[in-house]
Amino acid sequence: MRVFLTGSTGFVGSAVLRELGERGHETTVLIRSTSRRLWRIEGARAKRVEGDLADVGSYEGTLKSLAPDVVMHLAWDGVGNTDRNDPRQIRNIQSAMDLFLASARAGVKHLIGLGSQAEYGPIAGIAGEDAPAKPTTLYGISKLATGLTLARLGAERGVKVAWLRLFSSYGPGDETYWMIPGLILQLLDGKRPALTKAEQVWDYCHVADVARAVVAAGERGAAGVFNLGSGTAGPLRRIVEGVRDEIDPALPLGFGDIPYRPDQVMHLQADISRLCAATGWEPKVGLEQGLRQTVEWYREHRDLVQ
Repeated sequence: MRVFLTGSTGFVGSAVLRELGERGHETTVLIRSTSRRLWRIEGARAKRVEGDLADVGSYEGTLKSLAPDVVMHLAWDGVGNTDRNDPRQIRNIQSAMDLFLASARAGVKHLIGLGSQAEYGPIAGIAGEDAPAKPTTLYGISKLATGLTLARLGAERGVKVAWLRLFSSYGPGDETYWMIPGLILQLLDGKRPALTKAEQVWDYCHVADVARAVVAAGERGAAGVFNLGSGTAGPLRRIVEGVRDEIDPALPLGFGDIPYRPDQVMHLQADISRLCAATGWEPKVGLEQGLRQTVEWYREHRDLVQ
């Protein structure tokens, strides 16, 4: 299939680009001239087009000439944990709408967008797609609004829209402000990381499985709202100890140094049955294997992320 991909230099987007290449799909990626993460797509089999989602004219001609079978919209401005309530989150809604309309004018019949567990808000337990959406951050609100907007536009214009609500992901090449890579780097430096008691039970999905799910949604023509996670959840303490043991089992861990937030969610797990049924996808990377692979990547590539 012919694919137009946004967000290819992001953590998830670059993994999707690799998966598309491995499966032989013809991919064109939209790249901003200011991108600082081009190392993530070095050697990728894709055509690069310079443009900006904030400027429809910078990429609409490419869409028309390419006539892609599917648009995969993974770009998002403000994914960092300190950006969750930045007002610029709202701009993402307009950018996604502009991309959709340009895609529809180009004859595209399928669009895949990346949502977030943040759309549910402080939900606890196993979350299905029918759970109430009560986001508490501008990030979650903007993701929810974008998914709803795309679904409405798709229904009006005969374009299938798949909205994948991603739960926690991890793997090689992630940004260091997230828990797992930040923990790895501290331990590689021999530091004692400050932690909560880590009694939370969370769903973590390896980025390679995330990428396979996105591509499967494109190949199967999936439409609707889907949760994307591993479908299983384990104690955060086990993840932390697993990372530590891969580096040095003797290193100390500061469990209990940080109190839980008042709104701390203690159990978050994705019900992925709808996505599995629609695409035939299922996660393959076990947590132990994934953590080992992730630790080794940061051990060898610290210069890229620091």
